[in-house]
Amino acid sequence: MVELLGILLTVQGVGGFVNRVAGGESKSWFVQLHVLPESLHIPASIVLALVGGVLAFAGGSRRRKDSPRS
Repeated sequence: MVELLGILLTVQGVGGFVNRVAGGESKSWFVQLHVLPESLHIPASIVLALVGGVLAFAGGSRRRKDSPRS
């Protein structure tokens, strides 16, 4: 579950960042672009991507640690 949340946050962060850097002024499905002021779009996207990456990595590491070794 943590890994899935991490992947979703990473997609939101990277997608929002690319959308803003590429000059995307159209409606998008990136949540932070709808709920935050424009001045916070890029920083929030970077934070989402980083937190998502950490969660995805931690979830994957925990899954490997919990699985029995053959």
